[in-house]
Amino acid sequence: MEAQTVSTERASCPVERTLEVIGGRWKVLILRELFQGVQRFGQLHRALNGITQKMLTQQLREMEQDGIIHREVYLQVPPKVEYSLTSLGLSLKPIIDSMHEWGVRHLQEQNPEI
Repeated sequence: MEAQTVSTERASCPVERTLEVIGGRWKVLILRELFQGVQRFGQLHRALNGITQKMLTQQLREMEQDGIIHREVYLQVPPKVEYSLTSLGLSLKPIIDSMHEWGVRHLQEQNPEI
């Protein structure tokens, strides 16, 4: 019974939910690119060294389902798809900026010669 209580608590933890939405290797990097403005799939793929097309597609779909990016499809030949941040996605900017600042401080403390 205790395991059910723990899983219920974890499911309702706001910090854990945030990590579910932006966690993983690629999502923060995708956000970084989209903070610069609207991007097409190819632009994102070129900017994210090492990501496969399949992984990028999966990550973009998850981020769209979570309501942090918008996918705009233009009915033309060849097809054109653009990705942008929703207002919810844009609201992550100060959080990501704070994470960046913390990471810089941590690296400096761990490697003072840098």
